[in-house]
Amino acid sequence: METDNDYTFEYLPLRGISEGTFRFYNVKSKVDGTGKPTAIGFTYPNGSTKVRGFDKKEFSWSGESKPDLFGLDKFAVGADKAIIITEGELDACSLYQVLRIPCVSVRSASSAATDVSAVRSSINSYEKIYLGFDNDAAGEAATAAVARLFDYNKIYHLKYSNRKDANEYLQHNESNELLNLFHNAKHYLPSTIVSSLEDFKKILSEEKRVGISYPFPTLTKMTYGIRTGECVLLKAPEKVGKTALMHAIEYHLLKETDANVGAIFIEEERQRHLQSLAGLELKSPVHLPDCNVPDEDVFGALRKVVSRDNRLFVYNHFGTADPDVILDTVRFLVTACSCRYILFDHISMAVTGIAGEKDERRALEYLASRLEMMVKELDFALIMVSHVNDFGQTRGSHYLTKLADITISARRDTESADELERRRIYLSIPFNRFSYYTGDAGCVLFNPDTYTLTEEGTTSWPISPSLVPDMSDMSTPIPTEPKLGLMTTTS
Repeated sequence: METDNDYTFEYLPLRGISEGTFRFYNVKSKVDGTGKPTAIGFTYPNGSTKVRGFDKKEFSWSGESKPDLFGLDKFAVGADKAIIITEGELDACSLYQVLRIPCVSVRSASSAATDVSAVRSSINSYEKIYLGFDNDAAGEAATAAVARLFDYNKIYHLKYSNRKDANEYLQHNESNELLNLFHNAKHYLPSTIVSSLEDFKKILSEEKRVGISYPFPTLTKMTYGIRTGECVLLKAPEKVGKTALMHAIEYHLLKETDANVGAIFIEEERQRHLQSLAGLELKSPVHLPDCNVPDEDVFGALRKVVSRDNRLFVYNHFGTADPDVILDTVRFLVTACSCRYILFDHISMAVTGIAGEKDERRALEYLASRLEMMVKELDFALIMVSHVNDFGQTRGSHYLTKLADITISARRDTESADELERRRIYLSIPFNRFSYYTGDAGCVLFNPDTYTLTEEGTTSWPISPSLVPDMSDMSTPIPTEPKLGLMTTTS
């Protein structure tokens, strides 16, 4: 025991850690004249001491804080086969008390890679390097950063299954659980990689994704609906009716789900967009000046469609936008506004006008690839529109069709002498990653009196054999009728 005026410095048991363990690491608590511990100090090999207060979880340093590992000077370099690196000094002490092997700590999760790099040669002298960082996002990031410093064959991962860190196990008298975690630790794999049969079993037992139906039954049958985590590309020449199709899908999502929806319509004014949704509810072209539907009825219809505040988020921007602005907007709609479905009409217009054909193509490919990655990262459904050229290729870049999980094509004979034919939109699916059903996907008819789209009949099932990929080598036969799960369809 040492004294300092009205204070003493003592080796005190704390949070399940014994006096003997603290004495080994030279960790002393500061105790006031009333016998109350006020702080604890962790001395690093370079002589600086990290001080943690007891009343508040605040840290300060006595001496200069430099890259180093707490406790490393307590062990002869390479004398043992294994060493454990933790995120906190108390965790290092806890693990040493249970395992009696070298246990050290970084200064913090954010400095983990820097701290370990400073003494890399010493750590690398061990045959096995166990990483026991906290069970949270910061700990996962620190684990990944430190693992990259060494041969992966040396790295083992201590995964705290039901506690945040090693010391919590001691506080709950679970030393045996901590011992089992160590003995069952496996080679570290990045979070993006799984390899164990246990992980495979968990993945296979996850509930299958069930899609929300399209407003057109044949599309629903062939795609099994709209699922989060997927990107759908709707492509067509100009003036075919892509925006009308997007309005129909948006309206259907708002009516058939309670999910939040984000609408990014580059060329459409917000008033016209909202009028379209209200018009679908009223089955009337309320945007036309001679429609004579009172404003209060239009708003009442829209309120019925949207159902509540902060559910439909409408964004519009005329002309070229910086791709990063679009990306930030989508991320905001999904993360801050909790949108599960994003409709983007249309992606090719978002970058039109960027100086130079190559710059425009690069911007479009950058935007599309980042959107596809974001769809997988944030688990939302993205339905986006692209114009096609005279050869049926997506305008600006062919890359768009490679990124989409499902591609839907639309065509219409705008110059037909038959007025009824001019109102027909023919749908097809050239690519379908989910079910592989491709080919004709029905025909929808535009009604100029109601401004609605309705599928004409329903394509018989199964699809023509010539349009279905050869699946003879698959153990599960093609169903005679697709199972739509919870999906519903409306005509």
